[in-house]
Amino acid sequence: MLKGGEKGKPRRRLLRITLIVFGVAAVAAIGFLGVAWLMTPIPDSTQPRATAQGSVIYYRDGKTVLAKQGVNRRSVALAQIPESVRNAVIAAENRSFYEDKGVSLKGTFRAMWSTVTGQQLQGGSTITQQMVRNYYSGLSQERSVVRKLKEVMISLKVDQSKSKDWVLEQYLNTIYFGRGADGIQAAADAYFRKDVGKLTVAEGAYLAAVIQQPSRFADPRGADLEAARARWQSVLDGMVQTGALTSEQAAATTFPTLKKPRAIFAPKGQEGYMLDQVAAELRRMGYTDEAINQGGLKVVSTFDKGLMAAAQRAVTSVLPEGTSKKVRTGLAAVDPATGEVVAFYGGPSYEANKFDNSFSAKVQAGSTFKAYTLAAALNNGFGLDTRVDGNSPLHIASDDRGIPNSGGYSYGEINLVKATQSSVNTAFVDLGQKVGLGKVVNVAEEVGIPADQLAPHRSAATLPLGVASVSAVQNASGFAAFAAGGVHRDAHVIRSVTDAKGRTTKVKVKGERAFTEQTAIDATYAMTQVVEAGTGSAARLYDRPVAGKTGTTDKSAAVWFAGFTPQMAVAVDMFRDDNKPVVVNGSAQYGGTYPAQIWRAFMTEAMSGKPVKEFAEPSNYGYSTYYDNGYRSDDDYGDYDDGDRQDLSPTPLPDGTTGEVPDQQTPSPDGTGDGTGDGTGDNPGDGTGTGDGMGDGMGDDTGTGPRDQTRPPEEFSQRPPGR
Repeated sequence: MLKGGEKGKPRRRLLRITLIVFGVAAVAAIGFLGVAWLMTPIPDSTQPRATAQGSVIYYRDGKTVLAKQGVNRRSVALAQIPESVRNAVIAAENRSFYEDKGVSLKGTFRAMWSTVTGQQLQGGSTITQQMVRNYYSGLSQERSVVRKLKEVMISLKVDQSKSKDWVLEQYLNTIYFGRGADGIQAAADAYFRKDVGKLTVAEGAYLAAVIQQPSRFADPRGADLEAARARWQSVLDGMVQTGALTSEQAAATTFPTLKKPRAIFAPKGQEGYMLDQVAAELRRMGYTDEAINQGGLKVVSTFDKGLMAAAQRAVTSVLPEGTSKKVRTGLAAVDPATGEVVAFYGGPSYEANKFDNSFSAKVQAGSTFKAYTLAAALNNGFGLDTRVDGNSPLHIASDDRGIPNSGGYSYGEINLVKATQSSVNTAFVDLGQKVGLGKVVNVAEEVGIPADQLAPHRSAATLPLGVASVSAVQNASGFAAFAAGGVHRDAHVIRSVTDAKGRTTKVKVKGERAFTEQTAIDATYAMTQVVEAGTGSAARLYDRPVAGKTGTTDKSAAVWFAGFTPQMAVAVDMFRDDNKPVVVNGSAQYGGTYPAQIWRAFMTEAMSGKPVKEFAEPSNYGYSTYYDNGYRSDDDYGDYDDGDRQDLSPTPLPDGTTGEVPDQQTPSPDGTGDGTGDGTGDNPGDGTGTGDGMGDGMGDDTGTGPRDQTRPPEEFSQRPPGR
């Protein structure tokens, strides 16, 4: 038998072994934790999503929000967040926040044990731990002991190296609140349409309650609403326990009214078109998509909210109901002094068609291009009294098919005012030959028409007639150079960009002289006659002078009116994607019809309340005016004699047309586009009728017959030249 002392030896030996094992384990654990501590530095980078801030796009006033782009977060300083909101979050998530060391050992071990045993991961993380998990890079959301241990180590180090206020600020700016809102500022707007600084105690408590179950409490109904109310009440109770509220204050607090959820970045109306153009310009400025969507930019656009609405009203109010949806309308308004696009019309529905009508769509310029041909001539020594051949057809050595005028009418030798006023095809083809097509191209490029759009037509005799395709914005920008005295500024849609650090870059486009000031003045005068006594009379504004040019391509595949006052240049075009005629109410359209009417409707609003500014006086080009029986006869307008005017049919081209057809994707073999002539008749009439009394047969280029022969020429203004 073993003696009593001998019986105790195995027990002592077992105890000794147990202690040694536990000691070794403890040392190993301490060593492991020490190694983990040394090998787990605070990450030097943050998760992209954690600090990402969406960009806010403003209208030109810099105050009215157009839309938000990217992540819905606007980071704010802790001082901007009401103390009651901070206290509510602490009461809901971590009541010992300002006293603990950044971790909850009880909660952490519970979470680790749940993970090891395969049970559902338990909560218990402190605000610091949640911030670390969401803020720093290298920490995933996976459920693993290693990740949890890493989170604990970093949290302890952050608590040692950062202030509690810093931690709380990052937490409130990174946590997700539901409704697509990242951070407390976005949440305040999403739930209550408020800035965070204006949140009440009740509202702050609700946002604190949402953190636990953001999806469930985002828009609670029925049982979810009852659960949300219970959670909200528990937050208030917690605020009482932490001393943030008195019992009386908590009892007097009522459940807040939630605003209806709304789509965060769902553009409506013209917003999608505007955002596309702003984003495209930001990229051209060197901003990446990441910067646009996550960089917290504040972008002030050039768009005027009121004028954007006016542009839409002008199109929708002028065009009659029943207009084919295949007929598309573009409108663009440019400030000549800055090059800013202040308004445009992209189309009726961004959701249905994201390809906008004013920036992206390009159609043949038609007779609006004659303005650039006129500028090229005036800028190279020609005067308004220069005589050109207005007879039809006109044969050019490079094109022996013959280029006709509208209705085949011959005007004889006419000056540039008459040629512009009546938009005489042959006169401008002759002028292009005289001045040189290369100089016409140069002027077009100087006013912003891209070289690649002009290249296929550089040597075409019909270049002056608008066979090149342009967008409404490009044409408005080109005409803005006339309003700006010959100085062109590139069209743009951004006024300024402020980054997340508050650094602002203002966009100032330097003006470049496209042609002389006198060229602009004289060309403008010629174009005032288009509106006062020619094909563009439907665009007339009765309280101020207007200059402009109509344009209609062959068979009305594209119709234009581009014009300006000293303060604004606007281009309107109508077209179809399939290049078929633009027909409204059964009638083919011309530049002087709906485009001019839309132009006038928009400018009537745009110019309302603006001071009336006169155009400068043109050069004295030797006109002599006299009146006979109340009608003006002007020798320098060319001979106007109803009795001598012949009713000639247009000379058909080999393909059976009388003017060019809309620009195709590839030019014709001779590089002139398909066919010749401009075909830009505005208000052409039917050959016998009187039309609107301003444009029938006056020859904007595609009229099917001359003006009523028995009608006195009242379309010629009684006012002498000079305005």
